[in-house]
Amino acid sequence: MWIPHAKPTLAMSIGILLVATAWSSVAIASQATPVTKPTSRPRSSAKAHLQALSPAERTCHKAYSSIEPLVSASLGKGVPTNTRNNWETRMSASCEKLARSGDAIAQGILGDFYNELGLGAPADSRQAADNKALYWFRKAAAQGIADAQYNLGLMYYNGYDGVAQDDAKAVYWFRKAAAQGNTDAQFILRWVHAKARPWDRKAAAQGDAQAQFNLGWGYVNGVGVPQDYAKAVYWYRKAAEQGDADAQYNLGVLYDNGQGVPQNYAKALYWVRKAAAQGVASAQFGLGGMYDIGQGVAQGYAKAAYWYRKAAAQGVAEAQFNLGGMYDIGQGVPQDYAKAAYWYRKAAAQGVADAQGNLGGMYDKGQGVPQDYAKALYWYRKAAAQGYAYAQANLGGMYYSGQGVPQDYIQAAKWTMLAKAGGVDANKLLPLLESKMTPAQIAEAQRLANQWWEAHHKP
Repeated sequence: MWIPHAKPTLAMSIGILLVATAWSSVAIASQATPVTKPTSRPRSSAKAHLQALSPAERTCHKAYSSIEPLVSASLGKGVPTNTRNNWETRMSASCEKLARSGDAIAQGILGDFYNELGLGAPADSRQAADNKALYWFRKAAAQGIADAQYNLGLMYYNGYDGVAQDDAKAVYWFRKAAAQGNTDAQFILRWVHAKARPWDRKAAAQGDAQAQFNLGWGYVNGVGVPQDYAKAVYWYRKAAEQGDADAQYNLGVLYDNGQGVPQNYAKALYWVRKAAAQGVASAQFGLGGMYDIGQGVAQGYAKAAYWYRKAAAQGVAEAQFNLGGMYDIGQGVPQDYAKAAYWYRKAAAQGVADAQGNLGGMYDKGQGVPQDYAKALYWYRKAAAQGYAYAQANLGGMYYSGQGVPQDYIQAAKWTMLAKAGGVDANKLLPLLESKMTPAQIAEAQRLANQWWEAHHKP
């Protein structure tokens, strides 16, 4: 058994705009992160479960994984030009055609490679590499790759030989990455805003929308000023009325949560819709959720799917999961297991436990994908490790039947006990297991289950 299509909630967090998970709300942080100087170079954009990559993407990833250690080890050692050229040729052969076809993963990988290649290189080579890193990070960032958005922001923030320093562009891309939950972007935005805080109030009073947004963000998060939701609403509204899309979304969230203003779903809808129309991925996801559950607007699954698709295309993992769920059960869209599996895989690759469990279920039953117990087991394990109770139950069932894994009653009982503790009805399988196990085996399964529970539920 698995449950598709959990509902989203609007939320804000330590970043400028952090998308809420589809199954719980995210609290607004009340404490500021200590302000220190952010890192000076971008980090890897190529983060994905290999099983979620296409064969061509795996080839590109494999090439990068073999070359990157050589590039890193060469820093400061004066690598010969022909060696650098050889690395570039190998990466181009493995990734460039795919990247130029529009593949965002390959684009992000090439951005990572050229960024690494620029470190410690002679001035002329460094500028060329930085230009190429900028080019590919822009491509990947435009398609919603959060790490590429962060890296692009960092390049603009610091400035490089081939990249002019530009704070406005840096903040723009940091916001995009932060909206997808990129913690580095969330952190650096705190640093940027805390540094700028003394100037924000004067500029905000003079009508500067960016400063008004910054001041509103500061009042929400208690950075540079005491936390005060009412003042946050005041300054967000000032910026929102000038068309600042992120301020519109954040103002909508405050109305949705009833923070600083009386809770008002109609006003939340008004501002979230404005932000969504301007392309704010978090707002598109939130608007989809409002149509999905009929909050502040008449319930409409087709419109929910429309806005989920918009957000999903920008890389919002929870929107990908919800869109997969709608295709899974045929809600707002024609039922299509292949499309459900496609979107579950996208969300699963970003770590969404429900999506991992649902994708495992599709491999288990052969819905939308060829039946493959090994892949079902892989994704059940991923989700079970995050505490997703239905995946734990399914994992227990696979150990019980020996599907995709050697039969193991102790492991079956362990995962079934954990699923029961998580609220899943396990009253059919547990008695069957107990009838086949010795008291010592049952005790060992209980010990393993308790050990896992204690490790994952520390106070």
